[in-house]
Amino acid sequence: MIRAQMATTEDFQKIEMRVGRVVSVEEFPEARNPSYKLTIDLGPHGTRRSSVAVKRWYLREELVDRLVVCVTNFPPRRIAGFASEVLVLGAIEADGRVVLLRPDGTAELGSPIG
Repeated sequence: MIRAQMATTEDFQKIEMRVGRVVSVEEFPEARNPSYKLTIDLGPHGTRRSSVAVKRWYLREELVDRLVVCVTNFPPRRIAGFASEVLVLGAIEADGRVVLLRPDGTAELGSPIG
């Protein structure tokens, strides 16, 4: 098992994570890995876009209206010409499958994760 470098509480506090809801899912054939383009509603923090390489494991219909956890304070990342503005978090299983993290259905949009 590979262990990450130890982080401090201060390191963790620098990362802004918030609850969002997927409001639209688009195909992303230009991406190197099978991906979707998501539009995510972060409540009072507006909407942001993200590229997620989960097409192998999720249908578009499964993602619409799903709550997700997003890192919202990373700089945008260009993926095949698309500006991915937030990082949607998922658990990466031993076989490489990505399981998106999902807060309980009562979580308010834009709520910080801590």
